[in-house]
Amino acid sequence: MPWLTGQIGNPIDNLSKRIIFKLMIKRELETKLKSLFKKLPLVALIGPRQSGKTFLLKNTFPKIKYVSLEDLDQRTFAREDPRRFLSTYQPPVILDEVQRVPELFSYLQTQTDNLDKPGQYFLSGSQNFLLMENISQSLAGRIGLLTLLPLSLGELGAGKEIKTNLDQILLKGFYPRPWVKKISPNDWFPGYIQTYLEGDVRQIKNITDLTLFQRFLKLCAGRTGQVLNLSTLAADCGITHNTVQAWLSVLEASYIIFKLQPYFKNLNKRLVKSPKLYFYDTGLACSLLGIETAGQLVNYPLRGALFETMAVSELIKNKFNQGRLPQAFWLSDKSGHEVDYVTEEGGRITGIEIKAGETFSQDYFINLKYWQERKIIKPKDSLVIYGGEEDQIRKSGQLKSWRRLPQIIV
Repeated sequence: MPWLTGQIGNPIDNLSKRIIFKLMIKRELETKLKSLFKKLPLVALIGPRQSGKTFLLKNTFPKIKYVSLEDLDQRTFAREDPRRFLSTYQPPVILDEVQRVPELFSYLQTQTDNLDKPGQYFLSGSQNFLLMENISQSLAGRIGLLTLLPLSLGELGAGKEIKTNLDQILLKGFYPRPWVKKISPNDWFPGYIQTYLEGDVRQIKNITDLTLFQRFLKLCAGRTGQVLNLSTLAADCGITHNTVQAWLSVLEASYIIFKLQPYFKNLNKRLVKSPKLYFYDTGLACSLLGIETAGQLVNYPLRGALFETMAVSELIKNKFNQGRLPQAFWLSDKSGHEVDYVTEEGGRITGIEIKAGETFSQDYFINLKYWQERKIIKPKDSLVIYGGEEDQIRKSGQLKSWRRLPQIIV
C-alpha cells in the first residue's frame, strides 16, 4: 500500500519508513493511476516538487523497475545509446526525471507503438514544463496525464475529522514532508524555495537574477486570492510587463501558482474579465510573507485571502485527484458582486463563496443572492464555505464548514 514521504532525490531511511507507516497517508490519485495504466501504454505523473510523485509510483507498483535519470550514469546511458537503454529496461518501467533526456521521447514513441499494449511506461519529473513540452511533441494520443498536488485535507484526515487548528494548517500548508517528518515550516520552506530557485527556475527560463525573481515571488504571495494586475506587479517589482507575464508562466509551469479565469459565458453584463491569482499551497505563501507562527495569522490582513487560497486549492485538488481537469472560474461584475468559485457542468452553474469568519453572517450570501435574482445561479447550487464548524441549510443555499471541503467535488 503506497504511503507518502514527499522526499525526492535521496534514499528513504528507516526512520522515515517508520513514520510513514505510522501516519499512513494514502493518496487519493492511486485509484486513477492504476486504472489508466491498464488502458494506455504510457502514463505521466506531473506536479510540483516534493508532492510525492516518485514515492507514489514506486509504492503503488513495487514490482515495476524504477530508473531515475537524475542519476548521471543512467542519464549518460540514455543519451548516448537510447535504443540500448530502452532494451535494457524492458517495460513495464518507471522513468523518473525523464525530461533530462529529451532525445528519449521519440524512441519511446516507436517502442510503445511497436509493442502496442497498455501498461508500458510511467513518466515523471520535477520539471513539468520541459516534461510536457516533450510529451506534446512526441507522445500525444498515447499517454494519460495525471496531476499530483500536495496533500489534500481529505488525505490528511484519512476519513476522520481533522483535529488541527485552521491557522496551523494555513501556516504549515500541505506538502507531505513537513507532516510526515514533523518538520517546522520555518525550517522546511526556505530550503524548498532555494532549491526551486536554483533548480526549476534556471532550467525553465534561464533567469539570471534570482534575487529579483525571489522578490517577484514574494510580491505574488502578497497577491494570492486577489485580481491579477500585471501593471502594478511590474511597477512594484521594477520589471517590464512582458517579464511579469514570462515569470508568471514559470510559476504556473512549476505548480507554484495558478490563475482562476473569470466566468462571463453568455452573460451580457459589465463583468470583470481579469483572472485571480492563487498559490497552490498556503504554507509556501506564508513562508514567503514572513509569517512564522499560527498566532500571527489571527489578525493578519491577508488571513481571508489565505483562507480563500486554501479553499480554492482544495476544490482544484478534489478534481485532479479524480483524474479530471478542473473547469473552475470566478465571477464578478463592475459593481463588485463577486462569487469566489464558479463551475459549469451540463448547463448547471454552481457558485461558491468563501468566508474566513468563524461565525455565520447573513451577509455571506449577499453576492450569491444577487446572481440568483438574475437567474444565473440557483439556490440549490449555491454554497458558502466558512471558517466555522457548523453546517446549515439556508433559503439562499448551503453553509459548509471548511472541514467539509474534502466532500465538495464540483
